Amino acid sequence: MILRCIGRTLVALATCLVITLVLARPARARASLIDDRLAATLARHGFTGEIESTLESRLGRKVDKKLAKLGRELFFDSILGLNDDNSCAGCHSPTTGFADTQSISIGIDNNGVVGPGRAGPRNQRRAPTVINSAFYPTLMWNSRFFAVSGDPFDNRQGFSFTSPEGMSLSYLPHLLDAQAFIPPTEITEMTGYKAPPSHDVVRADVVERVNEEDAYRRRFGRRFDAVKRGGAITYDMIAAAIAEFEISLTFADAPIDRFARGRRKAMTLEQKRGALLFFGEAGCVSCHAVSGRSNEMFSDFQQHAIGVPQVAPTDDPALSNVVFDGPNADEDFGLEQVTGDPADRYKFRTPPLRNIALQPTFFHNGAFTSLEGAIRHHLDVYTSATEYTNAHLDPDLRGEMGPLAPVLAAVDPLLQQPVELTKEEIGWLCAFVGEALLDPRATPKRLEALIPDELPSGRAVHDFE
Repeated sequence: MILRCIGRTLVALATCLVITLVLARPARARASLIDDRLAATLARHGFTGEIESTLESRLGRKVDKKLAKLGRELFFDSILGLNDDNSCAGCHSPTTGFADTQSISIGIDNNGVVGPGRAGPRNQRRAPTVINSAFYPTLMWNSRFFAVSGDPFDNRQGFSFTSPEGMSLSYLPHLLDAQAFIPPTEITEMTGYKAPPSHDVVRADVVERVNEEDAYRRRFGRRFDAVKRGGAITYDMIAAAIAEFEISLTFADAPIDRFARGRRKAMTLEQKRGALLFFGEAGCVSCHAVSGRSNEMFSDFQQHAIGVPQVAPTDDPALSNVVFDGPNADEDFGLEQVTGDPADRYKFRTPPLRNIALQPTFFHNGAFTSLEGAIRHHLDVYTSATEYTNAHLDPDLRGEMGPLAPVLAAVDPLLQQPVELTKEEIGWLCAFVGEALLDPRATPKRLEALIPDELPSGRAVHDFE
């Protein structure tokens, strides 16, 4: 009797094992098929997952860690702002992936806080991330700074800036070196309304302030022989240090990169399904490109009108440092501000998507505060925009919104046809964009370690929430 029971048990176990193997085989086959499809898709788009490894070869040198450390101190120091209350980090915070903590930036006349509690008059747009910006061929939401060659590492055709700089910064080695000349001259960002009459005078005043600090002179002397010999710190040196710090903020080794390099378990099944939608049915890659001049940054670095509702602090002029566009001063004309062409109205640069999950708001004006909401807007622009409410924004951004009809009339043809996805598919897409494009080295806990305990100038470090 005992032997018969054991026999029946063994037969039952064997049957279960066979059934399990039969059921598991198709699942493994399906997973393998998805892996193969994704690998082929990435190859077709020229995505290698190796962009970060090209940084130093394109620079033509190693990243200068000592210079980057000096740049980090300058980045967090309000000594660069003649209004004495804001620094680069005030709008590009390590707590949010070196992007803005706000829907629309708060620059000068802020309360010294960086985070949800930041207060003060608004500017016009949200400050984008500086992470991976070493690979960006255009900078700013309206692309008003760009490498003419389409390569930020190549200055042979020059770097184009708006007036008064024009092409004058083209002698600098990288687009970020050139861009570092600008923030201290921006009245609403750092300079203040008592600004000197020209950008050159502003920079001269900044240089004078830095030269007056012995601690900075010692630090610059360790890196620049001319300062070590008693010469003055120049703005070129300041810009080089800030740019080097920004170049050091290269975090482009996300699960998608590891998958592309052959590690098929680097991504979850949901992320892989989302990737196939991104590159396929959802059409995201049409603008969030990875090939050519995009440098695998998930942006074509072109300007598109995508129907984002117009948000502005319009109820009280004191709430804004900027006079907005339009007859009621409640619009942002985007690229038209640069080109003067009405056909460019409401166009903004496609935001790169790497590490985008770190930022709290989305689009040029932070109108959306969830990644899913931003993705759903792309899938059905007209429904999203017409049903939009600003009730979830900060109180000073909840006033009457700008006109919507002209914004929707200008929507890019690529987004005029809605894309129908199931709730599950949208979840996969969110998993891909939010998780598979996130470099684990760029988490807030790791980036917050870059906040200095003290500054060479002796000024207070902002209160990072």
